[in-house]
Amino acid sequence: MPMLEDLKLRGKYDGFLFLADAARGIPWLKTHQHAELEINLVVRGSVTYVIGKGRYKFHQGECLWLFPGQPHRCIDRSADALYYVVSFKPSLIARTCHLEENSILKKSRPPKNAVLHTMVPPAKFGLIRGIMDTLVEGGFDSDTLNREVGYGITSGFRYEHSQPDLLNSGLAHILQLAWDCQLASSIERRDTPLHSPVLKVLEILRKERECESVDELARKCGVSASYLSRAFKQQIGVPINRYRNTMRLERFWEIRNRSTHHMTLSEAVYQSGFGSYAQFSKVFRATFGRSPREIDKTLAPSKSLRSHA
Repeated sequence: MPMLEDLKLRGKYDGFLFLADAARGIPWLKTHQHAELEINLVVRGSVTYVIGKGRYKFHQGECLWLFPGQPHRCIDRSADALYYVVSFKPSLIARTCHLEENSILKKSRPPKNAVLHTMVPPAKFGLIRGIMDTLVEGGFDSDTLNREVGYGITSGFRYEHSQPDLLNSGLAHILQLAWDCQLASSIERRDTPLHSPVLKVLEILRKERECESVDELARKCGVSASYLSRAFKQQIGVPINRYRNTMRLERFWEIRNRSTHHMTLSEAVYQSGFGSYAQFSKVFRATFGRSPREIDKTLAPSKSLRSHA
C-alpha cells in the first residue's frame, strides 16, 4: 500500500509550496499519496515519475497534476532539475472552484485515472512562476526544505510561512491559472506501461533489506538477467543498481530521521542496506556531488566506523 504522506500543514495555511532542487535534495522515492491536490511545475531540466503502472518524464515548462487518489513517486531527475511542488488543501478547492469545468479538481482521481499534464504557454509560465517565486521567499530557506522534504520529513518538522494571507491568496491564483492552462491543453498521455518483471523488481527493491544480485532478482521474476537489466533501464530510465542505491539512501534518511530511539550512524548505514560506511559515502557523493559530512556534520564517521570502512 502506498504511504499516506503527512504534509503537516497548520490550519492557517491553504497549502504548501517549495522549490525542489536536484542539487540540494534526494528524490522522494517511496510510493505515496496525500489528501491534497498537488501540481509540479518544471522550471528547468527534467523529472521522471512512476504514477500507477506507467512511467512519465516531464520537461521544462510542463505542469503535472497529482490527485489525492493517485499513488506516485519520483524515480529520477536530471542533475540540473528545478521544479516547484505546490499542494492545495481540499478546503481551498471547495471555496474557489464553483464552475462545472472546475469540478474535476474536487475529485480524488481524474477521469479514467488519466495522468493530467500540460505544456504551459510561455506568457502564463512566466506569470505562474513569478507568483511562485514571490511566495517561496516567505517560507523556509531552500536548503532546509529540500533537506526535510527530500530526505524524509522528520517528526518535528512543520511548514511555516511569514505571510499566511499572501500565501493563501497566491495559492488560489496559481490553482486557477494552472487549471486554465490544463483546460486549454490537448496534450495526450505519454505513459510508458511497465512490464510485469519491472513492476516486481520495483516492489522487491522497495522492501529490500538484504542485498540481492541482478541474477537473483531475475530468477525471482522468471527472466534472464540481461533482459531484466535492459528492460529496467529502458522503462525506468536508470540502471537497477543506481535505483537500488538511491532507494538505500532514501531508507537511510527515513531510519535516521524517524527512529524513536537514538541510533548510531553505523546502525543506520547497515540497516538501510549498505555493506559499509565506505560504500554509503561513495554512493552519497556520486548522488549529491558532496560527501555526507559536507551536507550534514553528524554524518561524519567516528574513528571506529572509519576503521571498519
